[in-house]
Amino acid sequence: MKWNLRMVAAQRDVWKASELQRMLAEAGLVISAGKMSHLWSGRPLTVRLDDLDIICEVLDCTPAELLVPEQSAGRQETTAVEETPRQVVGGTPVMHQRRPGRSGPPL
Repeated sequence: MKWNLRMVAAQRDVWKASELQRMLAEAGLVISAGKMSHLWSGRPLTVRLDDLDIICEVLDCTPAELLVPEQSAGRQETTAVEETPRQVVGGTPVMHQRRPGRSGPPL
């Protein structure tokens, strides 16, 4: 899914994140500058459903306009399990296995 807030806001003549942040605050949703930056840039960490309702109310849109499916042609699904050998101080190799659709452990 692609977060499409900036495009939806622009279609409603809202061009600045600070302007949208003010409008949301007037509707009862106070958002920090950091979270607003993530929402505006298209990379929100989380979006609560209650917050989504208020955003849609303020922008007079639907969640379907804000959450747009991405094209699957550009994505390449990996079917085989990727294995990456790693060396540790003791000399014993550690194998990290990645499953399709999951991220690896922190290294």
